[in-house]
Amino acid sequence: MKDEIQSIIKEKLQVNHVEEKECIQQLWSGYGRIVRFQLDQTEEKSVIVKHVLPPNETNHPRGWNTNFSHLRKLTSYEVEISWYKKYAQYCSDSCRIPKCYHTQNQNEEMILILEDLDASGYAKRIHEAEWKHMQACIKWLANFHATFLHQKPDELWEIGTYWHLNTRPDELKVMGDKNLKKAAKSIDQKLNESPYLTFVHGDAKLANFCFAEDGTKVAAVDFQYVGGGCGMKDLAYFVGSCLYEEDCERLETTILDEYFRELKSAVSKQNLEIDWKDLEENWRSLYPVAWADFHRFLKGWSPDHWKINSYSEKITRKVIQNL
Repeated sequence: MKDEIQSIIKEKLQVNHVEEKECIQQLWSGYGRIVRFQLDQTEEKSVIVKHVLPPNETNHPRGWNTNFSHLRKLTSYEVEISWYKKYAQYCSDSCRIPKCYHTQNQNEEMILILEDLDASGYAKRIHEAEWKHMQACIKWLANFHATFLHQKPDELWEIGTYWHLNTRPDELKVMGDKNLKKAAKSIDQKLNESPYLTFVHGDAKLANFCFAEDGTKVAAVDFQYVGGGCGMKDLAYFVGSCLYEEDCERLETTILDEYFRELKSAVSKQNLEIDWKDLEENWRSLYPVAWADFHRFLKGWSPDHWKINSYSEKITRKVIQNL
């Protein structure tokens, strides 16, 4: 396959020499890999290839090896291809993403040839976020959500995020928390009934942001679970990927204020006719609901996960009481 991919890169980018430089990472559950290829005689000195090739036998790290899970993964890669074909062009530098040079999909094998963000000035990865890193990502999310406010997610997930209830029946079935299990549909419905739906990234964790050297600018990758939804889903999930429980609680108001300040600015730039006060009031009220929604997934998927903590439990209990 390496020779075939090299031939595709040569043809699509009009280059004479292509060399595999390194495997950046394996895709989840052994569904392929992400590889950097070095190029000669071109403005782009390197490209990233996301090569999806499902295994004959899946090996999920937590044992979720079902046909339903397999089809969800395949759909996620098809969604990512649709994203780059139909929607990526609308993302400005305020919600920077990699350029896509080519996609193909044949017999469950998929290839995406993407800009190498490292070579474009976004080479830094952050494992422990400072406030400036969080601000950069919050700004990215706000601009992304403003860009796609009220857009219809055609050929994407109708409801985005990898933990969406309809895509996780197995995890719900085994959940031990009876109150949360009973409330799961109502929590999902409350989020989906927001009058201000947009596109959500769907996996907006810290690891999916690539930072400029000074840490104040970011680009985002991994659009397998992009789709419709309330922007609070991305924000709650992002915060949970950065902070431990005591900081999630301590910084909650600061984070929300920062997000809505950036969102108001981004919405203004889009010249959208939006009742801003109503949008902010609606989404602020849905932040804990979004948090409870992800908490529901975790409690079924991995009951011993480190993100299941007293802050999440407290928020979720309040949400259930208020339904």
